[in-house]
Amino acid sequence: MLDGPSIAAALKTCGITHVVWIPDSELGTWESALADTEGLSLIRVCREGEAFALAAGLWLGGQKPIVLIQCTGFFEAGDALRNVLHDMKLPLFFVVGVRSYYALQKGVTVDTCPVFTEPILRAWQIPYVVFDHRNSADDLAAAYRQAQAEKRAGAVLIAE
Repeated sequence: MLDGPSIAAALKTCGITHVVWIPDSELGTWESALADTEGLSLIRVCREGEAFALAAGLWLGGQKPIVLIQCTGFFEAGDALRNVLHDMKLPLFFVVGVRSYYALQKGVTVDTCPVFTEPILRAWQIPYVVFDHRNSADDLAAAYRQAQAEKRAGAVLIAE
């Protein structure tokens, strides 16, 4: 189960120092747990491009940030993400809430957010995994650790 307390605990066990984010309706439910976890700094930004730039600065300064954003913001962050992950080659890890993921699979939405999220990740050559209601915070920690062990960027998509 992906809930605030389990996510906060998993991030802490991974050594994450900062959560840089703009929450969506799903990720936003984690806010109080993230804000209340000692040793974990929650940084709210105005735009998702800013989130990647800030996370890059934290990483270059010796910290271990993670970025949590929504799918539409992921689209907005494209240039910052490209620069940080490909030009600077920083192994940042991020989580994207993908709204309407289940509704699209059922054919009951016209929301294009879930239509474009995975193709864009593939186009930018960013390894990712899709999490659904069966995944846990331990799975998130494992995905993060794998990316870090391989010294690469990576993403988790949270199906909403």
